[in-house]
Amino acid sequence: MTRSTETQNLTDRVTEQLRSKLIDGAWEPGQKLSEASLCESLSISRNTLREAFRLLTKEGLLVHEPNKGVSVAEPSIASIIDIYRVRRMLECQALAKAYPLHPAQARMRQAVVLALQLRDQDNWPGVGTANMAFHQAIVELADSERLNAMFSHLLAELRLAFGLLRDPHFLHAPYVDMNLQILKLFEDGRPAEAAKALDDYLVHSERIILAAYARRLGGK
Repeated sequence: MTRSTETQNLTDRVTEQLRSKLIDGAWEPGQKLSEASLCESLSISRNTLREAFRLLTKEGLLVHEPNKGVSVAEPSIASIIDIYRVRRMLECQALAKAYPLHPAQARMRQAVVLALQLRDQDNWPGVGTANMAFHQAIVELADSERLNAMFSHLLAELRLAFGLLRDPHFLHAPYVDMNLQILKLFEDGRPAEAAKALDDYLVHSERIILAAYARRLGGK
């Protein structure tokens, strides 16, 4: 393996680590990121971190401002609407057309079981992360690495939209049981009904996020 290949592989791994932090809700929209702190925690050089920052900025997940550094992006209303449009197209189709006993079904169940456990522990940020895993598993039903990678990017942006609400209990509480309902329909061999329930779910979720965004703008 050449040095340039090793460098690229390291940059890709760091980029994925940072994207995972966004998906897990580790950072809030607008939060400034410390190069020194991240370089130390990840044991990487500033050049590697800055390249990862560049890639995530290109994806719209981070924002670089001259003399101000890098901060977490804040999704716009247009981007939120587009995220949900893509989610309905990808997730509902993947669920409706999946074949029975697909391996991703087990990952869907694992995510639902984890969310139920975390709800009992009153760990709502953790519930949000389990919710991300549930929806990633739904897309995995489509058996497309390209869709999986694209959806991973979209989930990171979605988690930033969730961060606008700043109330994970209110945001995630209704969807634990909804995810369980969708899972049961799918496991019972009723994928079309599961897809319809998911579409209703996504419409409801989009309205909640857009309302939160409107309140945020009104408070500025």
